[in-house]
Amino acid sequence: MKIFLVTLLLLPLSVQANTLSSVKKNKVIKCGVSTGLTGFSAPNSKGKWSGLDVDFCKALSSAIFGSPNKVKFVPLSAQQRFTALQSGEVDVLSRNTTRNLSRETNLGFNFAPVMYYDGQAFIVKKKSKAKSVKDLSGATICTQQGTSTEQNLSAYFRKHKLKLKVKVFESFEESTKTFVQGACDAYTADKSSLATFSVKFKSGFKILPEIISKEPLAPAVRHGDDQWLDIVSWTVYALITAEELGLNSKNIHKHLKSRDLNVRKFVGATKGNGKALGLSSRWSYNIIKQVGNYKEIFSRNVGAKSILKIKRGLNNLWTKSGLMYAPPMK
Repeated sequence: MKIFLVTLLLLPLSVQANTLSSVKKNKVIKCGVSTGLTGFSAPNSKGKWSGLDVDFCKALSSAIFGSPNKVKFVPLSAQQRFTALQSGEVDVLSRNTTRNLSRETNLGFNFAPVMYYDGQAFIVKKKSKAKSVKDLSGATICTQQGTSTEQNLSAYFRKHKLKLKVKVFESFEESTKTFVQGACDAYTADKSSLATFSVKFKSGFKILPEIISKEPLAPAVRHGDDQWLDIVSWTVYALITAEELGLNSKNIHKHLKSRDLNVRKFVGATKGNGKALGLSSRWSYNIIKQVGNYKEIFSRNVGAKSILKIKRGLNNLWTKSGLMYAPPMK
């Protein structure tokens, strides 16, 4: 692990100073995603990717190219993801990655606004006598290497004076497989990952009630390219703003002649926002027309219209007791 971190620190802080020009020249966005996490980024049998993180990449493509399909998805493990972004293998990382201070400073990244508010939880077999994390003292716990869950796990057990035995694995698939086979008494990860796990195995498991950490998951870019950070950040904000304004993929075309000043700026009827970002005046209109607003993306990938059925909770708009809040687009 130490060698891995040293390697990261030695990499140049800004591999590509003008990512937008590079993306336009290549006619594709190289988007780093997970190797497969249902609801966030996973390929089907034909190699077609879908999920909340995938839809963010498509939204970014719509903003830049006016098409959601100018994306090359690069599957990355938790350990591979940071090196891939630093080295320029990918233009943006959209891979259920927690934003924190060390990643923004030591690793030389900037994070865009949060796409999904998550938290670390635990899952055990239904027959387990454990009803709380505190019942897991001395138990063997599986988790994924190279994630913030390892640190959270150690900190929580140390704080509560619990005995910790942990097994770490490089991939989500390997760690959950080991847990299912009985080599571990519990498995810990972001609660959204546990929801994916529960759907895959349907029954025989239960998620314990505690959430032991804050895991704000957000897209990340390299330091040193403010324009690219602005485009990535305002793509997230456009998804949230559209939901606030009541604009979605079905009705946005009708609003092109709206008299509402905020809507007119959003759809590009009043010019200015696109030019400020180096994009066309229709950049945010194209996002919503082609990919949908945040509510649509959430619902079809992880919410009511998906197999995960996760409730909006913290991921609802600020006007509905959630944390999704976008600055004014003017």
